[in-house]
Amino acid sequence: MRIALAATCIGDAMFPQAPTAVVRLLERLGHTVVVPEQQACCGQMHVNTGYQRDAVPVVRNHVRAFGPVADGEWDAVVVPSGSCTGSIRHQQAMVLDRAGLAAEARTATAVAARTYELSELLVDVLGLTDVGAWFPHRVTYHPTCHSLRMLGVGDRPLRLLRAVEGIELADLPQAEGCCGFGGTFALKNADTSAAMLADKVRNVASTGAEFVTAGDYSCLMHIGGGLSRSARRGAPPDDGGPARAGAPGVRTVHLAEILAATRERPWQPVEDAR
Repeated sequence: MRIALAATCIGDAMFPQAPTAVVRLLERLGHTVVVPEQQACCGQMHVNTGYQRDAVPVVRNHVRAFGPVADGEWDAVVVPSGSCTGSIRHQQAMVLDRAGLAAEARTATAVAARTYELSELLVDVLGLTDVGAWFPHRVTYHPTCHSLRMLGVGDRPLRLLRAVEGIELADLPQAEGCCGFGGTFALKNADTSAAMLADKVRNVASTGAEFVTAGDYSCLMHIGGGLSRSARRGAPPDDGGPARAGAPGVRTVHLAEILAATRERPWQPVEDAR
């Protein structure tokens, strides 16, 4: 297949190891990956904070960049983010339609129909669960809110992870609980966000995992920050007793990075990946 990659803002600017891993993985599986140079933001940040009018030019740019999928120039669009995939699928056509851009809204609908979060593409489109990955570490998986609730990816990421050679999967307590990020939610509702993050960090630490993985680096950034701070200062236990160690050594890693790793080309840490 010929697949276009939507790298996402956070992937492009802060965590390029995720889109890079997607390319490495798909090329290893025998597919051609195209990276449209015109791409920028999908517009999710603007729409989610109520700036739909300001989102229009951003969304139009995305639709123009990935519109060739509607004409068969490539077969699908892959996104290493559940939240960005959700925005493309559920918001873009609405934004353009409300702006009176009916023709572009129709193109947005066509783009959305062929846009997939990574685990959806692998399992539903390519028919794979075993991608030949090797990751000999103890890992716990956090299902992000948008992938779980907006996209309904279900257990697809876990099915992919279970097939990874050498991996030891640890169940995450209260896995479906939000990490507290939610984009600007973490800024506008800082105290609530911090409380939610504390629960998530405590649950991740309880698994004894070396890594926590997810399909969105935005959530991993939030969780990774909480893990790092907890490890530095020691986290108070639930019973009010003496402070215990936080979660030293627990690292964040995107699902794509795990799936791209092999015996011949194992995963390598990236400085400041958190």
